[in-house]
Amino acid sequence: MRKDIDAPKVEGVAMAVVREPDEEGEEAWYVYVVNQRDETLENVLVSSRGFGELEGEVRRTSELRHFLDTLEPRSWARIERIVEEVFGLNNQYWLSFYVGQALYDRKYIFVAGSIEEDNFTTIPLMNKKGVMIG
Repeated sequence: MRKDIDAPKVEGVAMAVVREPDEEGEEAWYVYVVNQRDETLENVLVSSRGFGELEGEVRRTSELRHFLDTLEPRSWARIERIVEEVFGLNNQYWLSFYVGQALYDRKYIFVAGSIEEDNFTTIPLMNKKGVMIG
């Protein structure tokens, strides 16, 4: 049955974690979805959760869901703030969206320990430093 479903491959859409000042000017970490495509993404749904092992104990975070009506071509949107306490977990973002009548979805996982300055790159379009999965 699954082989009969034509699931188009997600290209040109990335998830990024960026450190930047919050509303009070304090450094904070935020997760963004980055649309590098020349098409508008519609009905964008992002589901996030953390999972893994910390200090020898299996841990899971609550699952959060975020919705955007549209994400314009060559733009980005802040999804959520992420706290450093969960950087030792795998942080999963499941992204679904439509382009026209086609439904796209992809799972992005920032593996435990990957959100750190050693892995920073310049995030396209945003011109900010952070960790990106594209």
